[in-house]
Amino acid sequence: MASPLAVPAYRGDTARQPKIRNRDDLLSCGDAVGREVVLDVTEQVLQRLDAYERIRGIASLDGEDLTIGTRRWNLGHKRHVYLVGAGKACNAMAMAVEDVLGDRLTAGIAIVKVAEDTDTLTRTQVVVGGHPLPNSAGLEASRAILALVDQAGPDDLFIAVISGGSSALMTCPVDGISLQDEQDATDVLLKSGAGIYEINAVRRHISQTNGGRLAQRIAARGAELIGIGISDAVGNAPTGDIRVPYDRYASTPIGPDKTTLDDARRTIDEYDLADRLPAGIVTYLRNAGPELETPKAFPQNTYFLLNTVADSARYAQEAAAHRGLPAHVVTTFLEGESKDAGAFFAALAREIQTSGSPFAAPCLLISAGETTTLIADNTTITGHGGPSQELTIGFALVAAATTGTCMLSIDSEGTDGTTPAAGGLTDSTTRLRADTAGVDLRAALRGHASYEALSAVGDVVVTGNTGTNLCDFNLLYVPALAGAPS
Repeated sequence: MASPLAVPAYRGDTARQPKIRNRDDLLSCGDAVGREVVLDVTEQVLQRLDAYERIRGIASLDGEDLTIGTRRWNLGHKRHVYLVGAGKACNAMAMAVEDVLGDRLTAGIAIVKVAEDTDTLTRTQVVVGGHPLPNSAGLEASRAILALVDQAGPDDLFIAVISGGSSALMTCPVDGISLQDEQDATDVLLKSGAGIYEINAVRRHISQTNGGRLAQRIAARGAELIGIGISDAVGNAPTGDIRVPYDRYASTPIGPDKTTLDDARRTIDEYDLADRLPAGIVTYLRNAGPELETPKAFPQNTYFLLNTVADSARYAQEAAAHRGLPAHVVTTFLEGESKDAGAFFAALAREIQTSGSPFAAPCLLISAGETTTLIADNTTITGHGGPSQELTIGFALVAAATTGTCMLSIDSEGTDGTTPAAGGLTDSTTRLRADTAGVDLRAALRGHASYEALSAVGDVVVTGNTGTNLCDFNLLYVPALAGAPS
């Protein structure tokens, strides 16, 4: 039997197509040696994480027998089989399930962030929702999913494919709260400096779908639910055998919710949001009783977990080992202000090159997590950007003193912030190249216009949909200097 971590062939051999679309452009400027290292390792990581590959490796249909991992279902006992999903990696996940089920799939609805020409779904309606801010298309699709659930019965099976971003994409606020309210609240929360757990505590408790509400609705109809997910929650352990049902699945629209109403209220208070959030949302959360708490357990459901944030770091370390390059996982819990994280990594690189501590050069430093960007005043915004691109600019501003170093930071699903880029790749030459081109990197950070600045010097990373969604993925290459400690 193949290893559960093995990568099966992608249909049409498209797995051999590169994930990083502008590799040649990125290698045409800056320090080519460091860039080649981080690009090669990142490419290998993204190929291994592709959700289509993961699902097809554990799922098959033989007659009426559906096998997923170590479990089997006789679909002859099911009246309808429905596919529902949302998330930044939902394209690949939905295609895999549809390819497995074929004509046995009754219908499906998948809400994605970006539709690709390579999305070939025939029985599943694909809707482009809004992310990071929800939109009307996502709202209508979510209502259609709820209507599908509401007409289901005990003989029906729902297969739900969920990845990060579902909170915004599968949006359906509770009665009395409008889509505009939810959009305004999301915008305020994302710029407040709050962590994702705190942000989700608010969003889940004003939703008819998120925080386990979709699973709760399916359970109320007596239908069966199989959940297949990718966890972008910082702190989850690496996956083991993905064929084995995962008994600690939590959050998203289909799992039990760890956040509470008290968490939502605490977020409002701690970040002084009472006067910034829509009044209707604040009033609802302040007055919500225990009967409006999100569900905390679904023992009847079967869940499979394809990947976690820590997997990206593990795969990067393995890819580096194949190159004979020492690699160290610095953290898979990276959070905080993006530009500050970039400056820290530049300082760490300088320490390594000058003192050989805490690691000897050459080496590759790996980190993952979810850094954020505080925007206190929208009037300061002069362009477009995202946390990963701001991290690499923060690195570039300090890294000029670290010869040959190179930092890649991407949002692993393929779009960073409000931009079409996955992230950025800067090195010890970026600041000088920016100065020569008349690009003010510090002004770009102040105006949250990192995309425009990095595009001008050829330092944005473009992937399109990667087939995964594991928050931010960061690689720092530190070469040895002649005569430096080793």
